[in-house]
Amino acid sequence: RRCTDIICCVIFIVVILGYIALGVVAWVHGDPRKVIYPTDSYGQFCGQKNTLNKNKTILFYFNILKCASPVVLINLQCPTTQLCVSKCPDRFATYIDVQASYRYRPDQWNYFRQFCKPGFNNPRKSVAQVLRDEDCPSMIIPSRPFLKRCFPDFSTKNGVLTVANQTTFKDGRGKTRNVTDLREAANGINNVLDARSVGMKIFEDYAISWYWILIGLFIAMMLSLLFLVLLRFTAGVLFWIFIFGVIGIIGYGIWHCYWEYDHLKGIPGSDLTVYDIGFQTDFKVYLQLRQTWLAFMIILCGVEVIIILMLIFLRNRIRIAIALLKEGSRAIGYIMSTLFYPIVTFLLIAICISYWAVTAVFLATSGEPVYKVMANQTLCKYANLTCDPETFNTTNVTKLCPGAQCTFAFYGGESLYHKYIFIFQLANAFVFLWLVNFAIALGQCTLAGAFASYYWAYRKPADIPLWPLFSSFGRAIRYHTGSLAFGALILAIVQLIRVILEYLDHKLKGTQNSFTRFLLCCLKCCFWCLEKFLKFINRNAYIMIAIYGKNFCTSAKEAFFLLMRNVVRVAVLDKVTDFLLFLGKILVAGGVGVLAFFFFTQRIPVFAQEVPMLNYYWVPLLTVIIGSYLVAHGFFSVYAMCVDTLFLCFCEDLERNDGSTAKPYFMSASLHRILGKKKLSPKKA
Repeated sequence: RRCTDIICCVIFIVVILGYIALGVVAWVHGDPRKVIYPTDSYGQFCGQKNTLNKNKTILFYFNILKCASPVVLINLQCPTTQLCVSKCPDRFATYIDVQASYRYRPDQWNYFRQFCKPGFNNPRKSVAQVLRDEDCPSMIIPSRPFLKRCFPDFSTKNGVLTVANQTTFKDGRGKTRNVTDLREAANGINNVLDARSVGMKIFEDYAISWYWILIGLFIAMMLSLLFLVLLRFTAGVLFWIFIFGVIGIIGYGIWHCYWEYDHLKGIPGSDLTVYDIGFQTDFKVYLQLRQTWLAFMIILCGVEVIIILMLIFLRNRIRIAIALLKEGSRAIGYIMSTLFYPIVTFLLIAICISYWAVTAVFLATSGEPVYKVMANQTLCKYANLTCDPETFNTTNVTKLCPGAQCTFAFYGGESLYHKYIFIFQLANAFVFLWLVNFAIALGQCTLAGAFASYYWAYRKPADIPLWPLFSSFGRAIRYHTGSLAFGALILAIVQLIRVILEYLDHKLKGTQNSFTRFLLCCLKCCFWCLEKFLKFINRNAYIMIAIYGKNFCTSAKEAFFLLMRNVVRVAVLDKVTDFLLFLGKILVAGGVGVLAFFFFTQRIPVFAQEVPMLNYYWVPLLTVIIGSYLVAHGFFSVYAMCVDTLFLCFCEDLERNDGSTAKPYFMSASLHRILGKKKLSPKKA
């Protein structure tokens, strides 16, 4: 063994160090509070500790009618003054009415001014000046908090949209308006609030049923192990039952078609052809024709003949595939630790996802507060220009544009770092894909090395090395990090291109250019096929790396040509393995799902008292079914890797050895009997 693809290994390590540096820089500049907390017009966070807003956790909009949609509100782009408040308004009121009655109704003034700018307490100031300077909102309406922002408290009464059971309100500027004018500013909020309520109920269901979900997943794990053990004895039986079942079903179909064809004999109109009656929307018409059933019978006969011929000519290859499946079950029985290696891969991928997500959030919140001039006059030439709130009052902007204010707009910046935020996000995504593919490659190479040590052990299990899984993991890390990184890099590049194409397709979805859509569709299809092909090549290249320790390109080339020389065996083994493992996943997920259904619906008398009271019984049920499928997939992915490794070793064994004393076969006795070439040479003592 020697180190392979050293240059790529060095580049990979440098990229990881750079990725860590990028995370540190993003951590220094970023501030996730910009996502967690809403920001008022002064750039201050609502609800931030040790500030004047520590008890004011909700953002209030002076004039919500200026906001175009909820998206605008959430992105803090609404062109109106925004203040942090402790609670949302619970009544209709206008500044004009409150000011007029403040002498004999001071309680109304005290309530209203909590939604004015901090420190404002001058009810004698003229209404025109107050509204011009936006010291107070012209009106307040009953609202409720959503996403820490005050939104109108919509409800429907007899099919009519209302706010606090009213259909009209005063806008504080002398007009009476309909509450439907608020709809665009808060479009779809009720639906989202309902979804939030459902989300809380789902969370409650998880909180009281999580241990039963874990028990269901543990049962799925035990069933997966049991299925893998039974495959050693039942792989052939399951496959042949399925094949003969398909043959029997098709045979019944042929008989039924012949019966229908004969039954329609002599019935008026049944001898017409499809061409005679033309196209009919009622397809039952075609079933009244003898020609239709004759065509069905011919098609089914053709399929039946093809299947029988394939079984006749491929019988040995099918037997080899089944023998390899049994051998895979035997190999896992000797190296049981491999079944739990997917946990390592899962943890590595979880770390990659967590680091990518945190870095992406910090990069997205790396901007500095940007303030812009907000003017009530549409002809103000300074409107939407950047400004400095500390020096704004000393400029002549307020003189030229009365009522203009320097308010917080968004987070951004003009520095070199802020200009390249998008490039950093792209680099973050690319390195994330590279690391995830490397974690998967490391798992495949590790498992391949362990199972290869089983196959090439002449006396099984005596010659299997001690701790084969740990030894294989050590070899992969010590000698082949560069090769694994090289294969992961190629795959990551293709995946990044696919992500970019999906992004472009999403952006251009509304375009009417048919050629552009056709070109994008073709590119997406081509790169999807390329990704599938590269995954297949990489998987087999990692097996050859684990066996011989050569570099990635050499291993990929040798694996590809070895598979091409055994292309029929590859196809047969692939389909047989896919079928049996898919059957196993369905059996595990379905079996545990049925058990969970009877349990959570209290249909098992013994456990009826133990079932928790749920809002939606389908929440833990779907979780158990999906989780069981993923658990089974994790175990069966090890089995699939084992079969692929044993198959490549088997092909190499056939080409390198001839069964003589000098070059004995390493395959099992059952495989050797199927080949029927030469007798196994006597095993060495």
